[in-house]
Amino acid sequence: MSKLSEIRKIYFIGIGGIGMSALARYFNAKGVRVSGYDKTSTPLTRELEAGGIDIHYEERVEIAPKDVDAVVYTPAIPAQHAELVYYREHNYTVVKRSDVLQWITESSFNICVGGTHGKTTVTSMIAHLLRHSGYGCNAFLGGIAANYNTNFWSSEKNVVVVEADEYDRSFLKLVPDIAVITAMDPDHLDIYGTPEEVVNAFIQFSQKVKPGGCLITKYGLERGNELQATHHYTYSFHNAEADVFADNIKVTNGSYVFDVMHKNWCVKEVVLHMGGLHNIENCVAAITAAKYLKIEDEKIKAAVADFKGVKRRFEYALKNEQHVLIDDYAHHPEELRALISGVKSIFKEEKLVLVFQPHLFSRTNDLADEFAVSLDMADEVILLPIYPARELPMEGVTSELLLHKMAGKQKMVLGKEEMKDWVKNNQPGLLVMAGAGDIDALVQPVKELLLNN
Repeated sequence: MSKLSEIRKIYFIGIGGIGMSALARYFNAKGVRVSGYDKTSTPLTRELEAGGIDIHYEERVEIAPKDVDAVVYTPAIPAQHAELVYYREHNYTVVKRSDVLQWITESSFNICVGGTHGKTTVTSMIAHLLRHSGYGCNAFLGGIAANYNTNFWSSEKNVVVVEADEYDRSFLKLVPDIAVITAMDPDHLDIYGTPEEVVNAFIQFSQKVKPGGCLITKYGLERGNELQATHHYTYSFHNAEADVFADNIKVTNGSYVFDVMHKNWCVKEVVLHMGGLHNIENCVAAITAAKYLKIEDEKIKAAVADFKGVKRRFEYALKNEQHVLIDDYAHHPEELRALISGVKSIFKEEKLVLVFQPHLFSRTNDLADEFAVSLDMADEVILLPIYPARELPMEGVTSELLLHKMAGKQKMVLGKEEMKDWVKNNQPGLLVMAGAGDIDALVQPVKELLLNN
């Protein structure tokens, strides 16, 4: 298939995933007939349906469309999924999400953002900067941009901003003009086997940058000297050894104000209304990309000031005089550390209660010691049972594994209903809910429990 030009009808298995839904929206916007399957109906799938996309929620071959030019599946779908097996056995064009992203980006100017954490926020910031400034871009995001309430938008400009996912080595199919690497911490060891292999994959990703292209990497990355491109900039939260860093950081009316420094330029008095000190660093990376594209300082500052963040990335679900409820996607020890540090930087005197839902048995097992250290930064921790996603249970790997490794005394494992009862009876003033599973479905009920008291 000469790829995109021949696709008139396309079917997605796992259409409700954040990356899959962005692709579904892309094809829908192009006038392609889009349909899909997912396990459950969610606000995201209902939005897709409202946009004219047919979705069913039963794994049944007889209702899956037969007249399609391509079938796209996510690696989260089991290999024995009945519909996936049917399409493969009947010689349909069956491809992964990463293959389709490769097709889309083969003839465009690409800004690809990778990293084991931070990439969704940086991708969304860069895409917003380009859209708000009038530079223009097509965006494929791994989260819902709060400014636009979507994870995809199109533009006539042949520029693509895309989140480069390291899971399943997907990002190695992309060819960036600008690549950003935010972190190379151990993750997805079920795929890579060792932390070293994770780093090796990111080094390969950096080598995908086109000749003459630009690489923007977090300062101090392990084996960072092996990350090279024609133009290479390191960035940092506030380490002046980096090529670009934040300086003169202040908190004013709950927002951050800072300067972004480079030896040849300075963007002064940047105002960021998104919580979390780590988001200053994310913003430095995004501004570095915008400056490389020669976007004017005033347009950069106006865009940053207008940035409302990403859904489930340090998102205030409730903020009044009695209660603060923060919802965050953090599911890796480093993400938890950054989240808790960021919350404490703003709410210095408050007792921080963290509700955390571990994501994947393999990740919990591989990083149990690191999780325990990060979780101990909170004043009190409630652990929910592990969200399995694509995995089967592993013997001896439960949330109690983390509980027993934690040094803190105020800690417990509760089921979802027990957790809600605890919130109702204790009325915490500062509550943070974190995880990449289905914990987000509990945020609204918890918010109502806090509001009703």
